[in-house]
Amino acid sequence: MTTTEGRRSFLRTVDRRTVHRQAVAEVFLTDMWPTGDMEFGAAAQLPLTHGYYNDHTQTPCHVDPLLVLEAARQASIYGAHELAVPLETSLIVNSFSVRLTNLAPLVVGRRPTELTMATRFKAVRTRGGRPRTGHVIHQLHVGTAHVGVVEIEVLLVSYGEHDALRNMWRDTPARSTACLPDVVDRDQLPPQLVGRVHPVNVVLAEPRRTHAGVLVRVTPRLANRALFDHDYDHVPALTLTEAARQLALYAADDGTGAVLERTSVAGLAGRFHRFAELDEPITALARVAAPDTRVVFRQGGNEISEITVTLSGGGHA
Repeated sequence: MTTTEGRRSFLRTVDRRTVHRQAVAEVFLTDMWPTGDMEFGAAAQLPLTHGYYNDHTQTPCHVDPLLVLEAARQASIYGAHELAVPLETSLIVNSFSVRLTNLAPLVVGRRPTELTMATRFKAVRTRGGRPRTGHVIHQLHVGTAHVGVVEIEVLLVSYGEHDALRNMWRDTPARSTACLPDVVDRDQLPPQLVGRVHPVNVVLAEPRRTHAGVLVRVTPRLANRALFDHDYDHVPALTLTEAARQLALYAADDGTGAVLERTSVAGLAGRFHRFAELDEPITALARVAAPDTRVVFRQGGNEISEITVTLSGGGHA
């Protein structure tokens, strides 16, 4: 499928429950329509004044690639429900990639960006007629311009299966963000050194440059409702992706934040091996091989995920 021709409505967002969001303000998908067998067109309006997705020091500012990823994630969830996956299903991200090949249409202007997606679903593994893992490919367009591709691989489990999976990895019940305080780490990085303006959006602390790379602690603010829209029993994949993006930018900078004003993120690719627990420290180590920065996350002696960030502009010069 190479086109998103269809209704393309940007008038209102879809029901927040169909994209697993608590706040209507965190819903960006506005339309979805079938175009073929296991294929859909999708539309999303991307905001101009969001406290998280529009908080960047970059000039000119491009649409946040994590916002593009979130719009694609919402289209994946909505489309899965259109394909008869029950609402009471958790979609756990196993891996993803974002490749932005045409940044010019993604420069933020005076009007919200209207993103369309040509979306194709593939059930990778089934059990009892139900899909258990799925692979979703989104071809991204702004107007008539093709701007990139998002691919997401997910594990589909019922809420009961999700709880059983969590208990299998732990000796004690998983902690919840509902029971944990919002803490500001005293060693939090200054916002300008990770391309941010507001401290609440910073997720890294205590950087150390070692022979192996740049090592940090991952310290997201639980009060950041873009990163934690609802109560979680783990650190979400998109929050770890934000940590990888910030660490790649920090590693590319000269210590003043000036380099980041000329730097864009053109690609992201992640794989998740284990849940990131809320009650154990998480570290991230960045190894730079420009234009790519490979970030490895560890917790309790285990590698839990790895994310590669591809920079464009000043960050890899």
